[in-house]
Amino acid sequence: MRKLGLLPLVITLTAVTLAATSSPASAETRHVTLGGVRVALPDHTHQVVTVDHTRGYRARVAYWVLRQDHWQRLYAVRDGRIGYGGLVAPRKRHQGTGTTPLGTTRLISAFGSHPRGDSWSLPYRRIQKGDYWVEDNGSRYYNRYRNRSQGGFRWWLPASNDNSSERLRDFPVQYEYSIVTSYNRAQVRHRGAGIFLHVNGSGATAGCVSAPRSFLRKLMWRLDPDKVPVMAVGR
Repeated sequence: MRKLGLLPLVITLTAVTLAATSSPASAETRHVTLGGVRVALPDHTHQVVTVDHTRGYRARVAYWVLRQDHWQRLYAVRDGRIGYGGLVAPRKRHQGTGTTPLGTTRLISAFGSHPRGDSWSLPYRRIQKGDYWVEDNGSRYYNRYRNRSQGGFRWWLPASNDNSSERLRDFPVQYEYSIVTSYNRAQVRHRGAGIFLHVNGSGATAGCVSAPRSFLRKLMWRLDPDKVPVMAVGR
């Protein structure tokens, strides 16, 4: 693993932030460019993970924090990964294409193989036998965490089926630490489910973003839902 320079990179917020409104009734959306990636900032966001695509399925992944009026890069890695299908606009994504959605999503919860750490702030679930991420388009639990004992989805479908779900214990390396994004929380069928930020496997992902284990471990200790963390994926 080769890391980018660890000296803090600081960007003044007022120098790079743009304000825009879609209508008089809408909340203001602010944007900032961090590490070459355009980030849409929800209100109160103080933590950002940027994913800057470099070549093939490779990407630079960095973690930023807002301190006073400055964004500071705390650490970054070169060996990030995206999906084997490349990048795509979120609304054009289709399940099973191996594409990673562009743009900004919230980092809302986490799961993994370890007991919960004392200082972890994100909602966390330790993987148990029978746990799945539901990708069954006919299920009301589409794009949700679910145990097969609870029913409500066709967990028995083979991986070759378009409606098969992901048994989480089948990915002990990647899902040692995994952070859930808000992509398709509205459950638009066939748009895709289970877009996470997780530990690197042996190559490209199936649509998630991945990074070295050490990077994910640090995030588990730092991400705080009160600071409205987000991940932004750029070209």
